[in-house]
Amino acid sequence: MTRWRVTTGSGTRRPRRPGAAASGRLAGVLVLTALAAGCGIRTTSVPVDAGPAPSRKPCEVSGKDVITQARPGVPVRIYLACSSGLASVERAAQIQQGKGPDDRVRIAQGLLDELQAQPSADEREAGFATAVRGPLVISASRDGDPVGTLRLSRQPEDLPATALAQIVCTFAESEATDGQVVLGGPGDYPPHVYGCTPATKAKPDGPVPTLGPVPASSGSASPSGS
Repeated sequence: MTRWRVTTGSGTRRPRRPGAAASGRLAGVLVLTALAAGCGIRTTSVPVDAGPAPSRKPCEVSGKDVITQARPGVPVRIYLACSSGLASVERAAQIQQGKGPDDRVRIAQGLLDELQAQPSADEREAGFATAVRGPLVISASRDGDPVGTLRLSRQPEDLPATALAQIVCTFAESEATDGQVVLGGPGDYPPHVYGCTPATKAKPDGPVPTLGPVPASSGSASPSGS
């Protein structure tokens, strides 16, 4: 059916076809597409992968007092894995009080217990994790061991590299050692001197620096080289 449009002008206009409006809209879309292309905007039907969203885990726990009535203890610093490196966190460690030659063993065991514990909710939120898996126990040095030797219930070289790096860096900056970490295992192998370097903290999954085994007959912590 043909419709006629009446105007108040000089007369009537020709009949308008129903498809004319749709054609006009299509032409408008084509013009807008051409203008967009001219502005440097390229259309695509393929989804663009912009990569993962930036991480919001800063390897930093919000400043809270680690010593509370709910969690009393001795303030200590331990090293955990975070963003492919090592970063320190503050903890309240349960370390038995006492004086004597076993002080280093008690402190080392308290630190080791903290390294074996799962990170808190705040620490996980900040991206922290631990590669140290228990049970691990510290024992005192044996007759003939260098002064300050700490013996683990597992051979240090049998531990995952990141776990050993966490232990070495934590012990190196604590009262459990004098800065030089001498570790042995349950076997008869001589202890080794391990070092915590900036490279160790930046890439803990690599070999932990060692100055070699310490001869049991030396009676000192001076390395013999490797």
